[in-house]
Amino acid sequence: MPPVNLPAIVTPALLSSIRGHPQLPHHSWYFIAGVALSVLNRPDEIANVFTCAMETGPGKGSIKPEHDEQLRIARRMREALVKAAPIGGLPKAINALLALKAVTPASLLDEPLGHSPTSRPIEVYDVPSSRILHRGQTFFDQIYGKVSKRVMGQMDRSGTEDLGITARLLYGYILSNTSVLNGAETSFVLLAGLIPQDVNPQLKGHLKGALNNGATVEEVKAVRDIVIRICEASGMSKLGETMPGGWGWRGEVANL
Repeated sequence: MPPVNLPAIVTPALLSSIRGHPQLPHHSWYFIAGVALSVLNRPDEIANVFTCAMETGPGKGSIKPEHDEQLRIARRMREALVKAAPIGGLPKAINALLALKAVTPASLLDEPLGHSPTSRPIEVYDVPSSRILHRGQTFFDQIYGKVSKRVMGQMDRSGTEDLGITARLLYGYILSNTSVLNGAETSFVLLAGLIPQDVNPQLKGHLKGALNNGATVEEVKAVRDIVIRICEASGMSKLGETMPGGWGWRGEVANL
């Protein structure tokens, strides 16, 4: 039996409302939308976002970017999908990145053994792991601030210390690498990946973490707003007495 054709999420009207959000940081709408769609398990919609960014640019205007700017867009979108893997799941990241590659011109791809804009291959094979893990711990502490030791301690004492080890590895080798997306932009990726999953305990920490990483209150609220719009366009809604089950949020989405 062939897969069901789902209704479109990324309509021209939705794209226009996302791109035109007055408080959204420049050069961010497309990778925030891409991450939300990946976690919503709609990699088929990522092509529409990428094509729009290629044709109209990374901001609110409608000017087709030159090659160098297109390359920057492609790399930032790929990096966002990679950084979404720790919170949204590797299978979804794989499907999203392969869907993105299918519509990316060859000149905008970074192939194996070529130039790596993140230098992660060098970090994995040539840099002492202690240095990368220290960078990850510093990034974790920056996000969680004064409660960072308590949060990491909860994971260490979760019944298996391996949960804390997993977090340290992901923060070290994936999230703390800010070569392509800076700290605030990385926080936007985390917010875009958490909101569709209805995980308010984690979302609350990362809303504040985005501020700790240099984002403004207005920017964080803008990211939250456009991700909720994408989720609602995909069929998510607030669950309640009239809708006790299904796909949605069990309460109000956490906010600042």
